[in-house]
Amino acid sequence: MLLKRKPILKLKELFIERLLFLFSFLSVFTTLGIIIILLFESFEFFKEVSILKFLTDTQWTPLFINKHFGILPLLCGTFLTTLIAICVALPVGLVSAVYLSEYASLKLRAIVKPIMEILAAIPTVVYGYFALLFVTPLLKKIIPSLSGFNALSSGIVMGIMIIPLISSLSEDAMRSVPMSLREGAYAVGSNRLQVSFRVVFPGALSGIISSIVLAISRAIGETMIVAIAAGQQPKLTLNPFVPIETITAYIVQVSLGDTPYGTLEYRTIFACGMTLFVITFILNTFSFKLKRHFLEAYE
Repeated sequence: MLLKRKPILKLKELFIERLLFLFSFLSVFTTLGIIIILLFESFEFFKEVSILKFLTDTQWTPLFINKHFGILPLLCGTFLTTLIAICVALPVGLVSAVYLSEYASLKLRAIVKPIMEILAAIPTVVYGYFALLFVTPLLKKIIPSLSGFNALSSGIVMGIMIIPLISSLSEDAMRSVPMSLREGAYAVGSNRLQVSFRVVFPGALSGIISSIVLAISRAIGETMIVAIAAGQQPKLTLNPFVPIETITAYIVQVSLGDTPYGTLEYRTIFACGMTLFVITFILNTFSFKLKRHFLEAYE
């Protein structure tokens, strides 16, 4: 009987192995397909528009009669909203992670953590209208000169949205730090605050950095919040009180169907998409190298 079962078990293992390989290859193939499409369409765009003008021109008006293809205003809007979001999410997320990891009881952690993670499950359209109809009117009471569409409210709400990414992943990284390190610190007279920030935090730094980079990438790629609440006016400005336009919001604007397919104006969305891809690729590469550096230093 055992001899008869062995070939069946081998076939099952081979089937599972091939199935896992297929799924892995599918994810790689999807990524390659996206890159190839972006490269092909971007190449067609840059045959008509100089890449130097694309990177240095300070005006973005591809849908106007007087056309300019400088992506700097869109990059400025994207980085401005992302910076505001990180300024909101980073302190709240890290403090929440430290509290849940080192201070909260198991019962409280089991209640608070799932509630925080619900923030990540709310549709971004809801966040967009929350920014436009609640946060912006609230901020206008404090800042009367604030425009109805602005970078500040969309950045704040985007920061609220990415808090769970930083908090949950950082808390998981802190919880993975060996208990022996905590016990050793307590044994030499350290208090809980010192253990949290001088032992646990450095020990989990690689995971914390990864969570921050992931949150930044999520903020850079956010679409609906900025499309609804930030406006559609590409401006080369760092003023968060005025309307701006991000790369993703512009892609939404062109994708509504008013721009004919195959035109130069339509291909701008692929040039913008390639720009976003390059930015996130650089961020992820930086995160990987930084994570490896801290792991080697900690070991």
